[in-house]
Amino acid sequence: MAMKVKKNPYDSIKPPEMSFDEEDGETPIKSLPQTKDIWELCIQATERANQAAAKRSDQTGASFLRPSLIFPGVVVENQNKSSERTIFVVGAKSSGKTGIILRFLDRDEQPKATTALEYTFGRRSRNDSMSKDVAHVYELGGGVALSNLIEIPVTKECVQTLNFVIVVDLSKPETIWTTLESLLAAIRQRVKKVIHELKVDSPSAANNLVAECLARYDADHPDKDSLDIIPVPITIIGSKYDVFQNFDSEKKKIISRTLRYVAHHHGAHLCYFSSKIETLVMRARGLLGHLVFKTQLNKTTSTDHNKPIYMLAGMDAVSQIGSPPPAPGSRSLLEQWKQLFLSSFPQESEAAMPDDPTKDKKYNEPIVDSVRVQKDEELERFRKAQERKMRQSAAQQ
Repeated sequence: MAMKVKKNPYDSIKPPEMSFDEEDGETPIKSLPQTKDIWELCIQATERANQAAAKRSDQTGASFLRPSLIFPGVVVENQNKSSERTIFVVGAKSSGKTGIILRFLDRDEQPKATTALEYTFGRRSRNDSMSKDVAHVYELGGGVALSNLIEIPVTKECVQTLNFVIVVDLSKPETIWTTLESLLAAIRQRVKKVIHELKVDSPSAANNLVAECLARYDADHPDKDSLDIIPVPITIIGSKYDVFQNFDSEKKKIISRTLRYVAHHHGAHLCYFSSKIETLVMRARGLLGHLVFKTQLNKTTSTDHNKPIYMLAGMDAVSQIGSPPPAPGSRSLLEQWKQLFLSSFPQESEAAMPDDPTKDKKYNEPIVDSVRVQKDEELERFRKAQERKMRQSAAQQ
């Protein structure tokens, strides 16, 4: 009996026709279907989503979609790249600059006197990645006497990520105007020079820097054409509010309105601070954190001179600040505010140079100090020997 063999159903399927290279006859080049792995498909889908988002952005101003939200795990170039920004803290001598930096960096340390120019840094981890943002923090000690050192950290390489913080001592109004006027002039001069250098290498970067500062003021802002904005972000911090709050109301009014106008005129934020009032510490930390880490910004302003002032650049106006009494010979509002402030609080002249740090006991270095004494003695002997030679030469002639 013959066995019945089942027919293989796959026998009727013909293999695909493939053409080979005529020369070597090895590699199929036409008929094999092209395949893509899952990552290529993800990238293509991401690109299509971004193109659609770009079209919506053109119409609504919305930003591009983040690819990591569409396809978790798809790494986009520069998405997780750490950012670095710089804060340069300057201000009056013994105004609390170091204390502000320590509270911003959340360091439980006792503030020490700053000698010349000092540096520290802070880092903040991002919630959605392993990268960390870095804040480079420079502090200038000695008040306005060492303002020429501003040029050291302010270069064309960092000016695009630079933020200035000017600290004035609210408890000493006799130093406020001198401090602001000197430091704002020094900052303006240095930034102007650096931007000029930046224009040579990258005109678009220099123009963008200026445009970003002007963008804080709406196109229809009534004061926009009369301001003299410095093209880097500046924050004016009025320290020692715990003492200032006990001042006479009229004095507080003059000081606060003057500071508001100076900040408004130069395109700066204004924030009162006290290391002894936690709400003011958190407010200042939030503002500085926004400047360097782009955290959420508190936009609730406070303009009552009997309360801590908090005003962001672009949100104030002359009509809200008010006008000072007309001063004879004053041509501008800035000059009028200056005359009012100086007549109310005559300014003290600051010492030309700070105390000699080499004589400060907290910087004692026995080995170094002994060598310094030896070299000073050698210098003195050399100076006397040269004087004797000069007298002998004069006598022989």
